[in-house]
Amino acid sequence: MDETRFGRRRLLAGAGTGLLAAAAGCVAPQSGTPVSFESNGSAEIDRENVADGSAYTEVYEAVIDSVTLVRVLGVDRPFDEGEAQGQGSAFLIDGSHAVTNEHVVAGGEDVELQYVNGDWTTTALVGTDFYSDLAVVEVEHAPEAAGPLALTEEYPVVGQEVLAVGNPLGLEGSMTQGIVSGVDRSLEVPATPGGPPRAFPNVVQFDAGVNPGNSGGPLVNLSGEVVGVVNAGGGDNIGFAVSAALTRRVVPSLIETGEYAHPYMGVVLETVDPTVAAENDLEEARGVIVVDVEDGSPADGVLRGSPDEVTVSGEPVPVGGDVVLAMDGTEIPNREALSAFLTVERSPGDELEVEIVRDGERTAVDLTLGERPEPQ
Repeated sequence: MDETRFGRRRLLAGAGTGLLAAAAGCVAPQSGTPVSFESNGSAEIDRENVADGSAYTEVYEAVIDSVTLVRVLGVDRPFDEGEAQGQGSAFLIDGSHAVTNEHVVAGGEDVELQYVNGDWTTTALVGTDFYSDLAVVEVEHAPEAAGPLALTEEYPVVGQEVLAVGNPLGLEGSMTQGIVSGVDRSLEVPATPGGPPRAFPNVVQFDAGVNPGNSGGPLVNLSGEVVGVVNAGGGDNIGFAVSAALTRRVVPSLIETGEYAHPYMGVVLETVDPTVAAENDLEEARGVIVVDVEDGSPADGVLRGSPDEVTVSGEPVPVGGDVVLAMDGTEIPNREALSAFLTVERSPGDELEVEIVRDGERTAVDLTLGERPEPQ
């Protein structure tokens, strides 16, 4: 790793020198073999004389045969006009299945995959999950060089190097490099016309460049293991991926049954910030306050919503509801932590001990999780 890093420094230093020389109106003499030209004036390309590459090249070569372009035909979505064609990326998860995003294949009639060597394979949709934005398709053919990519068992950390592999803008076999820039994110996606909004829990944030077409492709570490399934680009230098931990839970169920059951409480929550803490006489700004409880939900009769609301600096602040501090001994500092805990570590039917602050006193209640309803 040190050799690679120092090599990059030498390369950047050399590039900087060249730029300065060009800016000064001169070009430094070049060493090495002169370029030969054919009679028509075009340069000869020696494809046998390959550059050394780097550690990133090794990872790319190890995973690229297992990454496919996804072409979706007959897309029927409210924001498309008539027949349309969608596009994304996918990767092999076992010998006969590939993983992509639910939003890549949603509304499509036929899905086709193309490997980097040019081979095409027809597919059948096996299962989709709206709430994690994951989908599985069956693969009828895979090249000999293509093998399943492993989901990492390590939890990502900020600063970890990652590579996004896929087909941005239809440019097949592309890779970009960056670092993990955030973990435990909750990615809220606005509703599309005719569809409900959704928030994805346990999302990995990274800064490798991604564009339309990257969705569904793998975000890998330098061992070639999948850190997450690329979901979206959120803006300049920000991308998001469904975590390997959530993918590991959802995908086997999609392969086996075609669907995945998410745990469900039936509450509206808000993170306790200093304003919420002050208006509710809390000792510290930590935890989540229950704003509302859905009638007939698992939390109905167990947790209490906020009966009152005050306005502070023009913003509504819930007052009087239960404040969740921990679940089964795991601290819950904010909404993102609660969502990640339930989604990755608990299932419908599990009973939880929920530690709360109610009427100024710390207590505990038992709550049995239900199954999250299908989106309408």
